[in-house]
Amino acid sequence: MARMYPTSPYQLLRLGPGDDLREALAREARRPGRPPLAVAMGMGSLRGARLRPAAEDAALVLEGPLELLALSGTLTRDGVHLHASVADGAGRVRGGHLLAGAPVRTTAELVLLPLEGWRAGRRMDPPTGYRELFVRRAPARR
Repeated sequence: MARMYPTSPYQLLRLGPGDDLREALAREARRPGRPPLAVAMGMGSLRGARLRPAAEDAALVLEGPLELLALSGTLTRDGVHLHASVADGAGRVRGGHLLAGAPVRTTAELVLLPLEGWRAGRRMDPPTGYRELFVRRAPARR
């Protein structure tokens, strides 16, 4: 139940119960004509989450309910890079790369910044071994 509220220059996106946070943002990035996006802010509640901590290969699976304290990242047509911080009912905070498998419990409120005038994507970067962000100016429109 994603709802987009266009404002200027930011866009507000609200996700509802059951929406997968990462997958909804990836869908948003793939919309036709969509420039790359920066996730400026995100907060809400999750039923659970899958995070990949720094320098780890395995996902950390967290059972909910969880509060989404912070979300930031970049969204391109061919990939997303998102970092999240979540807190459990006892206030313990965990964070890392947000993976698929973070369903919204009640709501997620996101502020997106379209990066007009730029093209961006992800490609393999041999020094890091990951698909990393590359950016270039978009051709001028005539």
